[in-house]
Amino acid sequence: MVTHFRFRLYLLAVLVMAGISLLVYRLYQIQVVEHQYYAARVPGSKFESVRIPGIRGEIKDRNGITLVDSTPTYDMQFDLREILAAYKKTHEDLPDKDWVRYDSYGQQERKKEVDIVKVVQETVFPGLQELGLLADYNANSMQVHFRSTRGIVPFTYRRDLSFREFARFAENNVGIPGVTITRSGRRRYIYDSLACHILGYMNLADIDQVPAEKKREFNYYVGDDYGVMGVERTMDNHLQGKPGKLVIEKDEKGKFVGEVSRTEPMPGSDVYLTIDAKIQTVVEQSLRKIGRGAAAVIDPQTGDILALASVPSFNPNVFIPEVSLNDWKRYTEDPTSPMFCRAINPYAPGSTFKIPVALSGCLGDSWKFRFSCGAGAHYGNKFMKCWCAGKGYTHGSIDVGSAIKVSCNGFFYRYANHAGIKDIQTMTGLLGLGKKTGIPITGENPGNVPNPEWLRMQGLLWSDAFTALVSIGQGATEASPLQMASVTASVSNGGKVYQPRLVKKVAEKDGKIVWEEPPKLKHDLTKEGLTAEQIEMVKRGMWRVVNEGGGTAGRARSSLTVLSGKTGTAQTANPQQPTNAWFISFAPYDDPEIAVCIFVENGNSGGGAASPIAKHIIENAVLLKQGRDIEVVAMAEAKGRTDRVMSVAFDDSDLEAFAQADENSESAVDVAAFVPDSLQERNFRPLSGSLAQPTIKQSSDRRGQVGSMNARPKPKFQPFKWLQRKRR
Repeated sequence: MVTHFRFRLYLLAVLVMAGISLLVYRLYQIQVVEHQYYAARVPGSKFESVRIPGIRGEIKDRNGITLVDSTPTYDMQFDLREILAAYKKTHEDLPDKDWVRYDSYGQQERKKEVDIVKVVQETVFPGLQELGLLADYNANSMQVHFRSTRGIVPFTYRRDLSFREFARFAENNVGIPGVTITRSGRRRYIYDSLACHILGYMNLADIDQVPAEKKREFNYYVGDDYGVMGVERTMDNHLQGKPGKLVIEKDEKGKFVGEVSRTEPMPGSDVYLTIDAKIQTVVEQSLRKIGRGAAAVIDPQTGDILALASVPSFNPNVFIPEVSLNDWKRYTEDPTSPMFCRAINPYAPGSTFKIPVALSGCLGDSWKFRFSCGAGAHYGNKFMKCWCAGKGYTHGSIDVGSAIKVSCNGFFYRYANHAGIKDIQTMTGLLGLGKKTGIPITGENPGNVPNPEWLRMQGLLWSDAFTALVSIGQGATEASPLQMASVTASVSNGGKVYQPRLVKKVAEKDGKIVWEEPPKLKHDLTKEGLTAEQIEMVKRGMWRVVNEGGGTAGRARSSLTVLSGKTGTAQTANPQQPTNAWFISFAPYDDPEIAVCIFVENGNSGGGAASPIAKHIIENAVLLKQGRDIEVVAMAEAKGRTDRVMSVAFDDSDLEAFAQADENSESAVDVAAFVPDSLQERNFRPLSGSLAQPTIKQSSDRRGQVGSMNARPKPKFQPFKWLQRKRR
């Protein structure tokens, strides 16, 4: 009996202990493990999340030289909730104002809201005035910000605090409510306008750019500044930092209770370009000799773009954090178009186009024949001249190499028609002409290689005259300096056509590779119907242009390296700018390391205006490899000019060489009679409205003009005035 009683007692004890244990476990689950889940369901209690933007990654050159970073800056921010709470402690009523909104039916609705501007002016501005930190601002922006975020997201009052102002605030701030100085990362283009058309610029965060599903992840979405031009735009997804998250708790009245958790943001990845900052510096300094033009420099062995520049230029720092309306007008209304990248936009390439045409003749048997110059050729009842006709002689009957050397138009009229437009179309397609190179910057145009199908779409029929125009890079024939630099690289390396490469890799801060693009061989001309001997024939012709007497680019001859090239002087349809000048070149001859294309807008001749620039760039690249250092320096904006560029010289001896070489310089021929009016000039210059729109700094409105108050006698600021009133 006793044993049976004890068993029931023990069983009861075990059941009681198990029940208590289960209850304790469940309480632990609810109050500790799942606290946030159930707390959010308590009536009136809720948690809200705020997105914290990350620091943007850097942009570097191929050797790790930083071109763009995010430097620490100081922003003054207002916590409008705290400021409003401080105001309520000293005032019985809140100031209000009317505002008008439109409902979904387009009907006006008038509403009352707190006049947060007046609250800030009475609560915060006296303290800032005493510290000399007031600045003009847009008061309406503050009101709209408070309306849309309810004060959860701080309002940025100033983005331009100097370290001295920050220190003054830190040393003397004795209780200005709701004012904090935050350290943020502001985009900095370290060398000012250097490589500006490659790098691009930034805009301030725009919530309208954020997809709805992304915004739904947070109660308050504080966006990232984003790239709108150049690499800043195309590599934006890699450069953007990894966001953090702030979780805050609010009570049943919607009042901020406290911070629940914070996940710190992480920096974005770094983008490494193929650009060599030292060569880029030389290129941009060299282009200062002209008012408008461009240069492209490529490594023939990989397709890497070592430099890409256009003048005039702009300073991306002007756009950070916001560009003034005056600066934006200055850039967009400048007739020389500093925002326009000439290096990736097409122009009539003139006689530099004879190089791909010469290669096209090797697809058949045209390269075997000699053709007569004849001072030009008849098409219909019109005569298309060779440039030598203007000097009273002809080039006679010559072969391909000699025609390249003296840039004989008459030869190439006949050579191209013998080869046929179909083979020209095939070869230019292999070389990447008439299509975008695909490099990751904005604003590139593909150019054009006219053909019968294209001309039919313009309502015209093809003829031998159009083939002749293509052979000398005129009419509707168009190519960009970058495309022509790529053509030059392909000839110099024996026929290997590489994809031009601008971005080398993307890496995290710890060095881990996120993305990498190896050199890409698109075509090998020796596997597309050409022989190594045929390519060498064209390449040798480019050597003769520079290094033999009678060549059109004697000024490019170098004592440091074996430089080869081809001149071009293209007629335009603009009487104020009759010709543009070109020069494509490479060096050294046997094992080329650099290919360069120079384009000079309104240049008189390729030999006089463009070839000295290419020579200067190549010789500096040679000296750099031999051990001479080149300092990478900040570049002021290159100013545009519209004057005619007759010749360019870098020293007095170069000027003497110009006088001797000028006798052999080719000149543009007048082909206007053979070009239909509809094809006379195709302009790719963007209108100001089509450019990537920046964040334009809002001017201060009437209520926001307070900066001058700093200069007036400042009333004594009493930080806890509301406490003193309360004690009374």
